[in-house]
Amino acid sequence: MQLCLADILPADRLTALVDRLKTARFIDGKATAGWNAAGVKENQQAYAPGVAQLAAEIETALRQHPVFALAARPKRLHPILFARYEPGMTYGYHVDDPLMGDPPLRTDLALTLFLSDPETYDGGDLIIDQPGGEQAYKLPFGAAVLYPATTLHQVAPVTRGVRLVAITWIQSLIRDPGRREILFDLDTARRMLFARDGKSREFDLLSKSFANLLRLWAEP
Repeated sequence: MQLCLADILPADRLTALVDRLKTARFIDGKATAGWNAAGVKENQQAYAPGVAQLAAEIETALRQHPVFALAARPKRLHPILFARYEPGMTYGYHVDDPLMGDPPLRTDLALTLFLSDPETYDGGDLIIDQPGGEQAYKLPFGAAVLYPATTLHQVAPVTRGVRLVAITWIQSLIRDPGRREILFDLDTARRMLFARDGKSREFDLLSKSFANLLRLWAEP
């Protein structure tokens, strides 16, 4: 399941965050690429110690975002990284490392938060390879796409302007993506039912099924 999320942070807070990033030191992004991805990675990455506070602010906002919580069921988040693409930069097709960090985090999901207005740069689409064909994402400022880290994906070459993004990976309490989607649909349905009718027998039965499936499938 791929999902677009809006309003991760209020626009004023996000604008202030991007302004603070303008003074950050950026280094060659190959430094954090796996051995097989380094050959196709051409971008810049913010030097981690200088942006730790900004990363923590975005992580807090993600954890408080209701749709992210329902879709990802996050157990652990990889520290937020900030990447910048200038004209000519790209990141060719690759699959994310299955384990990252120490102690290792299993990368079930990946998230890209767009920090540039799409009108200010050309190219730079996030392209995800899937059975039905390629799906491209170039979202508005402040929107994010959540997608399985198991996919082949790439960032198309930037031809004008600067593409700035925040990225992270998530280890979910629910390892299996099909089960995550079932829980997302059930939880969404019961919340919609409650908003329409309040507490009811139908809501209680849906809540029971949701809770018992979560209990059965979760890996705390």
